[in-house]
Amino acid sequence: MRRSQGRFIERAAARIVPLLGFASLALAQSTTGDPNQEYPHQLVTVARDGYSISALVTHHSNPQAFRHAIAMFPGYPGILKLREVDGQFRFELRGNFLVRSRRHWLDDDILVVLIDAPSDEWAGFSQRFRETARYGADIDALVRDLSARYKVEDWTFVGTSEGAISAFHAARMNPQRVRRLIQTASVFSASRNGPGLSDVDLGEFPAATLWVHHENDPCRYTTYRDAKNFAARSGKPLLTMRGGGPEKGGACEAYTAHGFVGVERDAVRAMLSWIRTGSLPN
Repeated sequence: MRRSQGRFIERAAARIVPLLGFASLALAQSTTGDPNQEYPHQLVTVARDGYSISALVTHHSNPQAFRHAIAMFPGYPGILKLREVDGQFRFELRGNFLVRSRRHWLDDDILVVLIDAPSDEWAGFSQRFRETARYGADIDALVRDLSARYKVEDWTFVGTSEGAISAFHAARMNPQRVRRLIQTASVFSASRNGPGLSDVDLGEFPAATLWVHHENDPCRYTTYRDAKNFAARSGKPLLTMRGGGPEKGGACEAYTAHGFVGVERDAVRAMLSWIRTGSLPN
């Protein structure tokens, strides 16, 4: 078993309640076996034109006024299928890095928001769809509702693996709402699923951006070499993680260095430091 060696920082250059006329809020009982469920959760759903888009919201039991909202876009396939069944929340991708580590982001002034794919995309949710103006409008509608509901305006979008594609395009199309973008274990190269970030214009999103990658990420679509290259090309900082484990599963799966296994908390605390101060810890 490998032990966590910390981090190395590299810098480069209840029921359905109508609200606002188009959204609903579901409150449900905790799901056993998931330490994240010890915190209050709400399921927020915004109706669109024949479909909906939902988010699972998590916060401290007695929060102060929310200063930061962290919108999380999980990895492949990016489809959580958020729903309430018999008074309990049900969703997929529980092992995903962002999904399983979301409690580490919590503080008295932080709202954590897991973003689902639009309901009419639950069968596919292609990378190309995430580039479309409609997806940008869906995210805008959801963020507007959440901003009004929780009285928070400072948004950071965080993507992991293929979710980095969602986060990039959602941020690119909503620059008026997004203060920061964090890309973790990003899919840089093309695959049969789509182009990844290989053809994006890094200048299209001028807001503060942080790249986060594990030095030993084993996935061929998310290499550390590409992370260093993208950080240098964008002129944005790169947070490099080392150590962790034990690992299990395939190279591109969540419980390997690709999913920051064993260093989840270290990675999250460094990202939070950057959100709060604009700088990475020494």
